[in-house]
Amino acid sequence: MCQLLADKAFEDHAFDAMVGETDMPVQSGAMAKFLIIDDHPLFREALHSAVTLAYPDADTQDAASLPEACDILAAEGGFDLALLDLSIPGVRGMDGLLHLRTNFPRLPVVVVSGHEDPKVVSQVIAYGAAGFIPKSAKKAALADAIQKVINGAVFVPDNLVAASDEQIDDHARDMINRVATLTPQQLKVLGMICDGLLNKQIAYELQVGETTVKAHVSEILRKLNVHSRTQVVIEMSKLEQASGLDPAGSVGHGRSGSTGD
Repeated sequence: MCQLLADKAFEDHAFDAMVGETDMPVQSGAMAKFLIIDDHPLFREALHSAVTLAYPDADTQDAASLPEACDILAAEGGFDLALLDLSIPGVRGMDGLLHLRTNFPRLPVVVVSGHEDPKVVSQVIAYGAAGFIPKSAKKAALADAIQKVINGAVFVPDNLVAASDEQIDDHARDMINRVATLTPQQLKVLGMICDGLLNKQIAYELQVGETTVKAHVSEILRKLNVHSRTQVVIEMSKLEQASGLDPAGSVGHGRSGSTGD
C-alpha cells in the first residue's frame, strides 16, 4: 500500500472546511478526547502534536491497530473524535472506517491518509467519515481541520472536493448505503465471505452455530439486494477497485477458500 513516511507528513498545503454536521460538537469549556489510530509511532507522535496545537488540554490516546482501538473505545467511551489511518495493517480497503462507524455510530471519524486520490476521498465521505485529511498536511493545517470537525464541519481539502464529488456512480453509492445497514456481526460474516470462508468455517471462527451463520448470510444477501455469495464477493470487489485501495488482509480473518453458493 501507498504510505507516506511520517517524517514527511507535514508539508505545506492549504485547506478550507466543507459544510456538514456531526452529532455532538465539544461544548465550550469541555476537555476534548481524541483517539489516534495509526501503526507508525512517528506519525502518531506527529498527530499528537497537531491535536495539542488545536486543543492543548486534550486527552489524547493512541492505538496501533483496529482491534486495540476498538478495545479502548469499548472500555472507555466518551471520545469526541477518532483519527484513522486507512492503511493500518490487517484492514482491507474501507473496512476499518466501516467497522468504527458500525460499532461506534456516534463517534466522528476523520481519515488521515496518504491516499490522496479523489476516489478514496469520495468513498470515505460516502461511508460516513467526518472528514479526510491528507498525511501531507502541515501541522497547522491539520490542527485547523481538527478544530473545524470538532465544531461540526465535515472537512475535505479544497483541491479534492470537486474531483471527489464525481467519483462514485449511483450503483456504487447505493451499495455503500446498503453495506452501511449491516450489523457488526453481519459485517464480520461479510468479510469472511469475501475471504472465501464457507459457512462451517465462519461458524467456527465466530463460535456460533452454522444455522446462525446461514441466517446472517441470508440477511446480508437481502440487505445488499443480491442473490448469491458470489455476487456479494463481486460487488465488494467492485467497491475496492473503485476506491483504488490495495485490498490487504481484513480484520480478524485472512484465510482463503471457496466462495461457495
